[in-house]
Amino acid sequence: MKVAVLIDGGHLRVQARMANHRYDPDFIEKVAHTCVEEKETLLRVLYYDCPPFNGEVKLPVSGETTTFKGSDKWLRELAAKDLFAVRRGVLKFRGYKPKKIPVVGKELTDDDFAPDFEQKGVDMRIGLDMANFAADRTVDRIILVTGDTDCVPAMKNCRIRGLQVILAALPGHTAAQELLWHSDIHRTVNWPSQPDAAKATPASSVPAPRKLTWQRAK
Repeated sequence: MKVAVLIDGGHLRVQARMANHRYDPDFIEKVAHTCVEEKETLLRVLYYDCPPFNGEVKLPVSGETTTFKGSDKWLRELAAKDLFAVRRGVLKFRGYKPKKIPVVGKELTDDDFAPDFEQKGVDMRIGLDMANFAADRTVDRIILVTGDTDCVPAMKNCRIRGLQVILAALPGHTAAQELLWHSDIHRTVNWPSQPDAAKATPASSVPAPRKLTWQRAK
């Protein structure tokens, strides 16, 4: 039985970091293969994510300029792996949000706020690929790693056209009811084994866009 694994990178990254796993291309590759059972043949892994945000923005209180810098090298390394394809969305800067709510009792500083980013185009790309698989029937099953209910219409379309949709559940994550209703199989997958040294170093090789470089506003 031929399968394709579709991974929502934002979802996987959050779950992996909560479990104190080092998030890098090798780890992502292991997770993808863990989702596939022995009786299944893997056609391809499609990974959906956004490269880090790069640009200058104003800080919310001081008005000074801060520069966000990040590299997409890890996405290029992942795309070079066997049977992998990377679908890129765009990471948009949406301003700032308070780190604690309510914000009262003291004079506010820039450190009281965190940058707010939004992924754009990822859900659309997942839906398009699922629709193509359903139309071309190049696989028998789609294994979906996501926590986003925006995938429900694409899941319904696949099932209507005769494809089985498997929802892969990561350890410690409870899937939304809507995702369970519109999948055929709810498959629990374990985290792949990692060296102890890697687990002891939760800092990821995937650049975090919230590392700031401060500059005085001109």
